[in-house]
This record gives sequence, C-alpha cells and structure tokens, in this order.
Amino acid sequence: MLRRRLLLFAALAFPLCAQTVIPRLPNGKPNLNGVWQVMITANWDLQTHGPSAGPPALGALLAVPPGQGVVVSDKEGSDDIPYLPAALEQRKKNLAKRWTDDPEIKCYMPGVPRATYMPHPFRIIQSNSGTILFAYQFADAARTINMSLPAKEAPVDSWMGWSNGHWEGNTLVVDVTGMNDQTWLDRSGNYHSDALHVVERYTLVSSNQINYEATLDDAKVFSRPWKISMPLYRHVEKNAHIMEFKCAEFTEDLLYGDLRRK
Repeated sequence: MLRRRLLLFAALAFPLCAQTVIPRLPNGKPNLNGVWQVMITANWDLQTHGPSAGPPALGALLAVPPGQGVVVSDKEGSDDIPYLPAALEQRKKNLAKRWTDDPEIKCYMPGVPRATYMPHPFRIIQSNSGTILFAYQFADAARTINMSLPAKEAPVDSWMGWSNGHWEGNTLVVDVTGMNDQTWLDRSGNYHSDALHVVERYTLVSSNQINYEATLDDAKVFSRPWKISMPLYRHVEKNAHIMEFKCAEFTEDLLYGDLRRK
C-alpha cells in the first residue's frame, strides 16, 4: 500500500518538475532581462559570521547581522579564504579600520564581484543581438559585456574592470580583468590586488532565479583560486526598476570635512 502511494506521489510530482521553463529570447539564449538582487549578507562578510556591533554612536543601526558564508570549499564546515600570510595580515588591518576605510563608505564603485551581492538591486539589459549591459543602483556603476569575438583586453585598469562574455549552454560566462586595487570584496576587509581575475557564471534555473558563481584568482593575495556561489532573485513587483542612488554627495564630510573652513 505504501509503495503504491509513493509511486502515485512520484507520478503526480514529475509533471510539475518537468514544467519548469527557462524564458528565452528569440535568438534562443536564456532571457536574463530584469532587476535582480541577493537575499544574503555576503556584503557584510563573504564568510560565515555571527552578529557584531557597529559604530558605538549608532547603536544597533549598523550592527552586523549574522549570515551564512558563500565561499565554496572542498573541506566540509570550512569557508576559509586562501590568503597568503602577508595578505591575511593586511585583511586583519582592513577589518580593524572598516568603519572608515571600506570603499563602500566613500561611494566608490564596488567592483566585481561585489557589485552583485551588495544590498542594492541591479538590472540586466540583454538584446536579441547579443549585447548585454549590467546597470547597478549603487553609485550608478555599470559595465558592458563584450560578447563579440575575439575577446578584447582591458585598455586600462578601472573600478569595474573589463568584461568579455560567452555562452556555455544556458550559462552566461563573463571573464573579468583589468580591475584596480581600490575595491574590497566585503565590509569585513576581504580584499584583492590589481592582479585579480574573476570568472563569473550566470545560470538561469527558473523564470525568477539565477545561480551565480564567481571564481577569484589573484596570485598577489591568494594562494590558489577560490569560488563563491549564491542565488539571485528577480524583482517581480509591478514596474520593477532600479532607482538613482548617487551617493557621492553623502560622503563629502567624511572625505573632505577636515578641509572645510571653520
């Protein structure tokens, strides 16, 4: 009797699973158009972390919320980032000065991959011709994915780097180079050098979810390449769009307050 019920349940469930349809453009590629955002605390810390206090004067306002890590590790129960010894010491210094030195505080563009998991939405604009644009709400950051062949090299280092893309089946693969060393990976002081090379993978698994992976390789800071992984969710509210958030004007006192005339 139990076996019959299990078979009946499987028969009913299978059609539901088979009905998952990936939206596509007329050219057959997965349709990534839309406004996307994470629902995790990776911008606070890529690694698993508990709650901690923010600046004392702000009470609980900027307290760090606990969160699960997004670092992919071969070792169960470990999400350590493979820092070189000297680089790990620099990361500790960054952590101690995070309330003044984090580039996010200064409204600097977030770089890659941090732009993806900040607590701000971003928009993917994808044309049928193949051109893809990423527009981020934070600091009006943006980048165009070069989908033409051959791949082009970055003419100069920049905040958001140089992105070359191609499709591997249903996955958009973006190879990012040419980034400067002025961005951090999160608010806890995880950082990189100007040698950072990031390979991103965007896999649309349903109408409203992308599986995002990024492999980071930086021989000046890390002993080996390592990877992060997280889901991105589509905003489904009516007329979803990103808003204007030009935050530079909010940083004037922080950056230039000591230069003002008394």
